[in-house]
Amino acid sequence: MSFLSTTLARVKPSPTIAVTNKARELKAAGKDVIGLGAGEPDFDTPQNIKDAAKAAIDAGKTKYTAVDGIPELKDAICAKLKRDNGLDYTPAQISVATGGKQILYNALMATLNPGDEVIIPAPYWVSYPDMVLLAGGEPVAVECGIENSFKMTPEQLEAAITPKTKWLIFNSPSNPTGAGYTWDELKALTDVLMRHPQVWVMTDDMYEHLCYDDFTFCTPAEVEPGLYDRTLTCNGVSKAYAMTGWRIGYAAGPVELIGAMRKVQSQSTSNPCSVSQWAAVEALNGTQDYIPENNKIFVRRRDMVVQMLNEADGIVCPVPEGAFYVYPSIAGCIGKTTPAGVKITDDEVFATALLEEKGVAVVFGAAFGLSPNFRVSYATSDEALHQACTRIQDFCASLS
Repeated sequence: MSFLSTTLARVKPSPTIAVTNKARELKAAGKDVIGLGAGEPDFDTPQNIKDAAKAAIDAGKTKYTAVDGIPELKDAICAKLKRDNGLDYTPAQISVATGGKQILYNALMATLNPGDEVIIPAPYWVSYPDMVLLAGGEPVAVECGIENSFKMTPEQLEAAITPKTKWLIFNSPSNPTGAGYTWDELKALTDVLMRHPQVWVMTDDMYEHLCYDDFTFCTPAEVEPGLYDRTLTCNGVSKAYAMTGWRIGYAAGPVELIGAMRKVQSQSTSNPCSVSQWAAVEALNGTQDYIPENNKIFVRRRDMVVQMLNEADGIVCPVPEGAFYVYPSIAGCIGKTTPAGVKITDDEVFATALLEEKGVAVVFGAAFGLSPNFRVSYATSDEALHQACTRIQDFCASLS
């Protein structure tokens, strides 16, 4: 009889973290490896945010705080939601946690009963289904293929809803595809949800500020005010402000749900890092000028990566609307053989061979629930991206 929980047997470790760790290990062993697996900006945290953290330390703001966030940060979040999204919330409707991941996890733990279903459009961020499983629910993946630009249609959503459906997890712009839903596309989905009052919406808006070209971000409660009372609008400071390691995520929603999430957090981690909270206050309240400047760099990198991958034999790479990922299809590579004699039977074999034969670390598509694809993070230097894409081109050209 195993000592470990049967619940734990339902989940798997994060594949994105595994790929990043594998690349680090190979580099440490002296291998020439370019890692394109990490989902974090390569920019430094802006100076004004670092200064605010230092000031907080010097002022002795290093003690325990309220379980789910200091009042100043909750006020800043309310102001941000009003300013950017036209949404009115009070501090009692705000929860702050140790990263966006904990926000989602707390909400699922606080609401799911055995047998409850959670609709998750695929490709999805790798942690969604496993967090649902840990919380005792059942993930229901809805495949959203390249033919629909990796976006769920209203018909697909309608077909996935059952009497057991409790949540829809919605992520735009998306990790792993960068696909973003327009206002009209999102309105078509919220129209479906308005017909099913038992279904709540959990938005993951982490890439809200990383939108390119003429794409404009919108979030479900903004598009359909009728969903306000059953929407948990989730966000954080990790991506837009290059604060991944600071670990601050937040959510806005109904008071009863926020209170339940606070209860979960009070018996797990308690408050997020006090210094990180003060840094996040400055991130939200301070200058936002560096976001469009950083986005110009992301657009340049995106365009280079999309062009070079589309020039690779057997690869098709759509242009994403946001985030810092591309999700190319390798359908044209399946069935071919590498110079080392490895037959490409699926995207995991492709990614493993690419790492072993060319020293490029990417995350295989099956980890995100849709194959045959792989994810590239272009949140790294232009030089590294150009070299990596050249290696991918060489790898694909060598297949026979």
